[in-house]
Amino acid sequence: MCFQVSKVEFVKIILAVCAFGLVRVSNAQQTDSTTQMVNFRATASITNNGFSFIPAFSLGKPAAIFNLNINGGNRFSFEPEFRFALQDGRPWSFIFIWRYKIIDQKRFQLTAGTHFPAVPFRVLAYETSPQVKNTLAVSRVIPVEITPNLVVGKRLSMSFFCLYAKGISDDAVNHTSLVSFRVISIVPLGKNLTMRINPQLFHLKLDSKSGVYFASNVTLSSSKTSFFVGSTLNAPLKTDISGRAFDWNLSLGYLLDKKLMVKK
Repeated sequence: MCFQVSKVEFVKIILAVCAFGLVRVSNAQQTDSTTQMVNFRATASITNNGFSFIPAFSLGKPAAIFNLNINGGNRFSFEPEFRFALQDGRPWSFIFIWRYKIIDQKRFQLTAGTHFPAVPFRVLAYETSPQVKNTLAVSRVIPVEITPNLVVGKRLSMSFFCLYAKGISDDAVNHTSLVSFRVISIVPLGKNLTMRINPQLFHLKLDSKSGVYFASNVTLSSSKTSFFVGSTLNAPLKTDISGRAFDWNLSLGYLLDKKLMVKK
């Protein structure tokens, strides 16, 4: 079973969940002040090929991707992601990610989270005389995640990202598991340029099918501008999950990094 929703309902869902996330994060850290500082970070990017949250899958078409990070303290954050197809503006997936740092030390962090709700969309065709029309259908998935992260140095960290998702609608994959070993390296290129390299080796299982993949994301940014360019690639090493033998994209993005004062 899947749900069909209108564009107006999309907007209402987004605004309601984001508003709740902002309020929840602003109250996550108790202080004596009547105001709370909230770190607000947002990126918007356009790409020739939109990648999913799991890089083994892509839209195969130009896409617009929006990522938010709202952090009201050192431990709790709200990090929603929105993906749209550029050709027709169709929503591709909305993921509302809630994360909490169970352990927050200088060299080691342990973060747990959930994606609630995680909303993948797909197009359904139906016949209406005398033509065929399309409508959007919403699947229902509940993922949970845990990430131990080791900070090796100022510009190098390593982590294991572990995710399990339970499909609760008939059209969704019943059991999804992902284990990924990730490295994040920050490479300065002169005074103003910085390259961020994020390779990962991951194992993905969808019910009875599984695969091992290599993926990497490279981002080039400058301290003189909020714009950045990036590229993502994904290559299956051994898999029986359907998908492209090699996938990649190029992206142009914009970063907004602000601190907001929110009244309690």
